[in-house]
Amino acid sequence: MPSPDPQTDRWWHRTTIYQIYPRSYFDSNGDGIGDLPGIIGKLDYIRDLGFETVWVSPFFASPQVDFGYDITDYLSVAPEYGSVEDVDRLVDEAHARGLKVMFDLVLNHTSDQHPWFVESRSSRNNPKSDWYIWADGKGRRRPNNWRAANLISSAWNFCPLRGQYYLASFLSIQPDLNYHHPDVKQTMLDVVRFWLRKGVDGFRLDMFGSIIKDRDLRNNPFNRRPRFMEGTPVPELFVQKYNLNTEETFAFARELRAVCAEFDNPERILLGEVFGSPQVLRRYLGGDDGLQLVFLFDFLRYSYNADFFRRRIAAYERNFPGPLQPTYVLSNHDRTRSCSRVDGDLRKAKVLAVLLLTVRGVPTVYMGEEVGMTNTPVPLAQAQDILAKSFAFLPEGAFQALQRILKETLNRDEVRTPMQWDGSTHAGFCPDNVTPWLPINENRHERSVAAQVGKDGSLLELHRNLLHLRRTHPALHSGDLTMMEETPLDVLGYRRRAENDSTVVFLNFSDGLASVRVDAGDILISTDSANHVDDGTLYLHPHSAVIASA
Repeated sequence: MPSPDPQTDRWWHRTTIYQIYPRSYFDSNGDGIGDLPGIIGKLDYIRDLGFETVWVSPFFASPQVDFGYDITDYLSVAPEYGSVEDVDRLVDEAHARGLKVMFDLVLNHTSDQHPWFVESRSSRNNPKSDWYIWADGKGRRRPNNWRAANLISSAWNFCPLRGQYYLASFLSIQPDLNYHHPDVKQTMLDVVRFWLRKGVDGFRLDMFGSIIKDRDLRNNPFNRRPRFMEGTPVPELFVQKYNLNTEETFAFARELRAVCAEFDNPERILLGEVFGSPQVLRRYLGGDDGLQLVFLFDFLRYSYNADFFRRRIAAYERNFPGPLQPTYVLSNHDRTRSCSRVDGDLRKAKVLAVLLLTVRGVPTVYMGEEVGMTNTPVPLAQAQDILAKSFAFLPEGAFQALQRILKETLNRDEVRTPMQWDGSTHAGFCPDNVTPWLPINENRHERSVAAQVGKDGSLLELHRNLLHLRRTHPALHSGDLTMMEETPLDVLGYRRRAENDSTVVFLNFSDGLASVRVDAGDILISTDSANHVDDGTLYLHPHSAVIASA
């Protein structure tokens, strides 16, 4: 029997990722906030659905101004979520069920309430004075023209105590660490080691492309062709040459990989939140010595049509050929829920589920997508999200176009509402006699686990069937992908092939019946019972998909 190829026989090549936002998954102690014991109590659900890796958004000690992405202690757990012992139990219980666990790690910045920053801002000559990025202004101007990640405000914030500006690439309450300081880098690498020793299987790296900035703080050049950057309602006026995707950040990816290699049994993985061209993203992977995976975010702003996905998949296949793995995602804790983007149409949601779980690469499913959860309306004036709060001054109904953009990109409350387990008052997330931290969607009666489990044709059971099929068919979890050329314009088709196994996938994105000539065997999954093959022709009903053996 041949030895496994270390380049292709890796657990993360075949895995499927389920993202959990812990504050909203399951409340185990009746305080209206989800917690780590709540996740542990739902591990059987995740395993039985067929997911193989659980990505848990931040649960570290935090004042929760940005709900976990503003950390005050990387080695402790926010008390509302549990304890370090609960983290140990989560990892152990997941592993006992054959699940891998990834933690969300925020390396770029801390909370402004972190003891490191409190000390750093206290004077210009304390032991941690250079742990963050400080600079003098230029007269009445800020140190340079760098913008915060949303491009609306400057990344520089004035601190009267020091009489200097500090850099915050995302929000003003999240000052950036200075990785040019050797003690900072060593401390953060030791944080990584701390959690690796506890058995975590990898990390999703928040805002990784911003980690190390230009030491000289040079101005970014003017962008002659400004465009709207992903997730923002304003154009990118400057090319982020000196504060994004720097040579030092590519090198740091290799340093992190080397740290993970110290605990390399099984291989620990790094999944980066990075932005840029395919050429830039490839550099984070290095020569198999950098990050193993980077998110490909084009799918987050998909247009529901065959041509969009045909072009994007073809581009990913060109730019990330095997053994590289594309990493697909249709929604997450920051962006509009996928089902809301198709106006709640479950037929279209099923087409997208088939697509996500059958293309070559690593798919990530955000909690609740498996039952078709949609955005829950939260007025800007009632928002808890710090981004949305900053726009609460806009009166309802005014500047409607701007409000629509802001709500889709900046009011993250609407996509973070509690997981809908059943149709009870609080959807089974917490007891009915307590108030959940965010409101429950009114569609909880039909868009819940209880309403769909065991129900033939439901979105939940489709996910279960897709995950089982993917796991049992090498073509779907390890095979190559070839686009089908002879399909109608509104039909996307591709073949997945591995040794001794082959499947074909066809997805009809149109309102009409579509027909495709096929050389296929049995239909393995169909999202519409009326789909059928007759005399070598596959008939696909509107907004439906078929997977067949070939």
